[in-house]
Amino acid sequence: MNVLVNAGPWLTVPPPGYGGIENVVATLVPSLRERGVRVILASVAASTLEVDELISVYDDGQFAELQKPYNQVMGIAHAHQARVAAELRRRDDIDLVHDHLEVVGPAVLSAIGGPPVLHTLHWDLRKHAEFYGAFPPGIAVNGVSRSQLARAPDALRQAALGHVHLATPLADRDLRVERGEHLVVMGRVCTLKGQHVAARICQKLGLPLVLAGPVSGRNSQAELDVITQDPYHPLHSHPDVRYHLDQVSRYLDGDLVRWVGAVAGAERDSLYASAAAALFPIQWDEPGGTAVVEAMALGVPPVGLRRGCLPEIIEHGRTGFLADTEEELAEWVMRVHELDPEECRAQARRRFSPSVMADRYLELYDLAARR
Repeated sequence: MNVLVNAGPWLTVPPPGYGGIENVVATLVPSLRERGVRVILASVAASTLEVDELISVYDDGQFAELQKPYNQVMGIAHAHQARVAAELRRRDDIDLVHDHLEVVGPAVLSAIGGPPVLHTLHWDLRKHAEFYGAFPPGIAVNGVSRSQLARAPDALRQAALGHVHLATPLADRDLRVERGEHLVVMGRVCTLKGQHVAARICQKLGLPLVLAGPVSGRNSQAELDVITQDPYHPLHSHPDVRYHLDQVSRYLDGDLVRWVGAVAGAERDSLYASAAAALFPIQWDEPGGTAVVEAMALGVPPVGLRRGCLPEIIEHGRTGFLADTEEELAEWVMRVHELDPEECRAQARRRFSPSVMADRYLELYDLAARR
């Protein structure tokens, strides 16, 4: 089976650090190839993931361009997708397109026809209500959780073949280190992730907290100062920057509560694996929850608010704790020692391994092709 996997033009696959969709693609593709699938990856030329073919328009990721005004960046995704369309027009050996490019992917693919398409929904489906409310016919979709599809517009639910939970490379997560007392919040610093709630709880309880993740692409206070001290900087009023400045920075004392910027690879795994727990005080209905799975795979109990996909991933009292309020979340944080790290690892292996994700996608590929 020949599958064109469209990762988009924003980051390399795998990404150098933060990059949710690109990490998902980098996790899925090796398992697909182990099962005999021939993969044509549509990404940027600097991608290093081993595939059968790589097609691209841009040499490197264009994520930084997204900070510019729309009229300067609107052609980036379209130029990438035009390259995908040209590839589909010139050859007849591609059996299916697995698309991960938000909005532009299904819009273009539905217009040009060609092989069957499975479009994975990674994001908040409320962002483009008009598009998703009249989703183009002929495109099959899958969600990344049951709760995500339950909140989707009718047109999307009718196009959905099911959901596939996200996975993490378990071989790279089998890390045994001594657990410390600190808690960790991993992810982009923004209102939706609720870092201010975690900081407030840990300050009140006297527990050390490490916040790991970029603020609008910045990874140090010095980089942020360049933005916040210049009222004419294009990112000065960026929502993530204002959130960090107005609601998070008040808790940062360099001792009890620290922000360390984005971490990746071995550094990220060591920070996770040595934590007493991973906090997820999410302020929205999280669709996928990759960070939750990564924590479990490292034997780190996740403790979060009962929203979005978290109740599908966390078995309360067995692999983590779920709370309905901030006060209840603080109570469960004090009981993380009751959870068995080995049980977290075992459930991650059973439910969220790359092989499990690949097998499920092969089922959906077959359904999409027959539809």
